[in-house]
Formats: sequence, structure tokens, C-alpha cells
Amino acid sequence: MLRAMARINENYQKLQAGYLFPEIGRRVRAFTEANPDAAVIRLGIGDVTEPLAPAVVAAIKDAADAMGTAEGFHGYGPENGYGFLLDAILEHDYRTRGIELDASEIFVSDGSKQDSGNIQEIFGSECRVLVTDPVYPVYVDSNVMAGRTGEADDGGRYAGLAYLPATEQNGFSPDPPAEGADLAYLCSPNNPTGAVMTREKMERWVAWARANDTVLIFDAAYDAFIQDPELPRSIYEIEGARECAIEMRSFSKRAGFTGVRCAYTVIPKGLTGTTTSGERVELNALWSRRHATKFNSVPFVIQKAAAAVFSPEGLKQTSEQVAFYMENARRLREGLGAAGFTLFGGEHAPYIWMRTPEGISSWGFFDRLLTETHVVGTPGSGFGSAGEGYFRLSAFNSRDNVDEAIARVSRAFGTS
Repeated sequence: MLRAMARINENYQKLQAGYLFPEIGRRVRAFTEANPDAAVIRLGIGDVTEPLAPAVVAAIKDAADAMGTAEGFHGYGPENGYGFLLDAILEHDYRTRGIELDASEIFVSDGSKQDSGNIQEIFGSECRVLVTDPVYPVYVDSNVMAGRTGEADDGGRYAGLAYLPATEQNGFSPDPPAEGADLAYLCSPNNPTGAVMTREKMERWVAWARANDTVLIFDAAYDAFIQDPELPRSIYEIEGARECAIEMRSFSKRAGFTGVRCAYTVIPKGLTGTTTSGERVELNALWSRRHATKFNSVPFVIQKAAAAVFSPEGLKQTSEQVAFYMENARRLREGLGAAGFTLFGGEHAPYIWMRTPEGISSWGFFDRLLTETHVVGTPGSGFGSAGEGYFRLSAFNSRDNVDEAIARVSRAFGTS
């Protein structure tokens, strides 16, 4: 008799060789080990570089001190988040934009990456999923892991997923397709292209979602980088979005929390999915059950730090950091543009999306940029087949490094 074996989830074997950013890290490590004196400038992974705002640091210290007292100690927190943070989110992220939500519709978490990967758990395995291409890899890979796709083709596209190309022709912000879908992932300001959706574009997507009974999963992790106050920062600024959209936001980029970890997801009451028998079920209740089962809340100290972002000092200091990175983006856009590159983004997002030089693939440009200029970026093809021939540069670095990177790349590849 054969001994029983632990069966693996074979969907993982459909995944491409490695997640994009660890593969970048592997190549950079190999280069730096072989060239220990190379001064590498990293404009690849979108990790912040400025230190935490003083108001945030003070809040962390105060909360840590409180945790050392009997009166101020906190154990397990509320699954959705502490009231002081939920109230701050409601007031500053929504009421200031004319949006009314209830605290029970907000779920504080330790990151939008986690939420965008985990949200698919409350949906059936047979759901038809739509993504734009290029796309943030987590949206695709988490659905592959869940078994919603077939194998990938030679271009890296998975059977069973619907892909909507984001191209120069549509401003890297496509209109909804003619056919429907069960779930659709949207990101604005967009990672990786830096494109931002106009109010009219969001209205078209909401109308399409409502007409097709589609749930929109709207990633607004970069909302703080929108420079035009007339552009929407939340999908709930669009009439009818409460009936069709889940929204995710993060403190990672707006306040430098990549190493601190705090974010939140909004699932309005009344937003529903269906059972196989046709019964309508509220998604808020399903996510609440999942959240309470698999998560024990963000630590009290971190939630105090997040709440401090909304204090007068915190708003001022974090806005200055966003402005610092956007000045980096402007320099990259204008400096590399003057060198002859064709560039997009960088106006409402911390990312520059650029065409690679003629005849050089995305990964080919990555390797040449690294070896010839010691600058790290992200190959566009890592975000999907429609990203081939493009390259993403991040504005997250020091001013000196950004200026030096512009000079190096311009010398090596500039055409003007």
C-alpha cells in the first residue's frame, strides 16, 4: 500500500520563473558581488527612501511608552482597526471629498499588497477576471495561485484571464471592454505606467461595472501623488460606485510606511456577490469573516503612527515628502526627455514609464543599464506582455542619486 503524500497546490507551478522584484534583486546582487566597487543607483523597486516624518516618529515613541504602562497597554486590537484611526480616515480621506462612509466599511490591514492578493479569496474559483496589461503582478499571480487560470502562453498571458491592453494610443488608461467580467482590477494612479484616470474615465468604468454586475477592485495606493485637485482620488467620488467597487489605500508611499506597514480596504455595505443558487450576499460580511479569521489587527503602535499622518503636522510633513518625490519625477521626466527618450507618467505618480531604445528589449535594457551605467530600473515586460519595449523608473531616491542617474543614462543612451 502506498503511503499518503502531502499534495501541493499545483497552480503554483503555473507561475512564471520568479516574482518580478525578487528576480531584479537576484540580478542586482549578482552584479554587485562581481563588481563590489560599482556605485549602483536603485530606481527599480518602488521603495521610499526619505525617513519617517517627525510627527509619525513622535507618535510611535509615545505609543511605545504607553505600551510600557498598565494604563496604556494594548493587546489584541479590533479586527477592523482602532476607532481613532478609522475616524481620521473617514474625515480626511473621504469627508473632505464629499464621501460618506461608515467605520464598519473600513478594514485596516498591514498592506495593500496583501489586501490586493487576498481579496480574491472571497470570490468563487470560476469567476472571470479582467486585468489591464501592463499590470501590477500581484493581481495576476494571486489569481493563478487560486486556480482561476490555465497555463501561461509564450507571452506570459494566462488562459482564463481577460487582458485589456493599456497602450500609448489609449493613454495607458483603457476604456472598459465590450464584454463583461466578474472581477476587474484597476489601479489609478497606475503602477507601472503612472497614468491617472479622469473623472469621465472612472464614470465609464462604474457604468460598465453596474451594467455587467462586475465588482471593481480599485487600487488607490498612490492617490496622494495626484497633483490636480479636480482629478478624483477615490472611486467613491463617482455616483454608483458604492454598488460595484472595493477600494484599497496604503500609507506606504504617502507617508513612507513601506517598512512600517499599514493600509486599509473599503467594502461598502450593499455591495454583493452571488451564490450558485443566485442568492445575493454582502461582500463586506465575507471580508469581515476572512479578516477576523486570518488577521489579528495592525499593532496599536503602528495605528497610532498612521493616525499621526492626519494630524496638522503629519499632513504638512508627509505632503512635503510627496512633493520631494514628485520633484524627482519631474527631473527624471524632463532630464531624460531632453536626452531623447520618450517618456510617460511622472505627473500624478512617482513612476516614469519610458520606451526602451529602438531594438532593445525590456530585460535587455535592464541588463545594459545595470552593467553600463550601474542604474537599476524595472523592465516593462515584467508587468505583462504589453509592457515589452518599455521600462519603469521610480522617483524614490535622493536628489543627488536621481540627478546622477539622469546624467549616467543620458551619457550612455542619449540621442540628443
